[in-house]
Amino acid sequence: MSDEILLETRGNLAIITLNRPDRLNALYGDMLLVLRKTLQTVAADPGIRAVVLTGAGRGFCAGGDVKMMSQQNEAKGTTGAEGASLENKTYDLRKMMETCEILHEMPKPTIAMLRGPTAGAGMGIALACDLRFTADDLNMTTAFALVGVSGDFSCSYFLTQLVGPAKAKELFFTARQINAQQALELGLVNQVVSGDGLEEKTLKIANQLANGPTIAFNYMKRNINAAAGGISLKEVLNLEAFHMMRTMGTEDHKGAARAFVEKRQPAFKGR
Repeated sequence: MSDEILLETRGNLAIITLNRPDRLNALYGDMLLVLRKTLQTVAADPGIRAVVLTGAGRGFCAGGDVKMMSQQNEAKGTTGAEGASLENKTYDLRKMMETCEILHEMPKPTIAMLRGPTAGAGMGIALACDLRFTADDLNMTTAFALVGVSGDFSCSYFLTQLVGPAKAKELFFTARQINAQQALELGLVNQVVSGDGLEEKTLKIANQLANGPTIAFNYMKRNINAAAGGISLKEVLNLEAFHMMRTMGTEDHKGAARAFVEKRQPAFKGR
């Protein structure tokens, strides 16, 4: 584990913190590789049943570290990457972008806890989470046009799904800043929390999910991701039927059904 990526476990909840507050948690290669590895670890751990991703300090993530990129460009000169060099750089970036796939596909709920600047790759990573809760000081932007690049870290995919292609193009082309209320109205966040209550509110919901029906959440997520991916109604119904029967065979369902009949709260074990 790196000092720039912190992992804390509280029972069956994992909290991952981007920890470069002096740089607004701006991302670079080694940091992203550690983040990917950390996400792979919590995704594979059956003892972790929900994940919160957040940033240290006054912002979630300012995106890629543009200052570091500029310094690297100056050191290497301004010649463009070509041939094998371009192929290698593309491969390296693609590996780092697996963070978004893991957040989107891991068989447990993922929650982004946002505040302040959330830009570029940071915005993409936040949108890859299942849920997003933000403080009222959010400042979200695609940012890519400001530095003359096309965008990465799933921003084009999730932004298009959430707001549609025309609005996504507007937000990419203009790189305009979106405040918390605008993000809520656009459907980019699930809830805005005023004042100092963001962590309390987010962790309350995260713990509720971490103690919920883990296997059912996994299959709910698969169903919704498949439907959002554009498969046919017939294919969605096939998935729903299979996943429904799979979850009806779990200890969690049987115990919850008994609890429902007996008018008491169920205790989900993830089995």
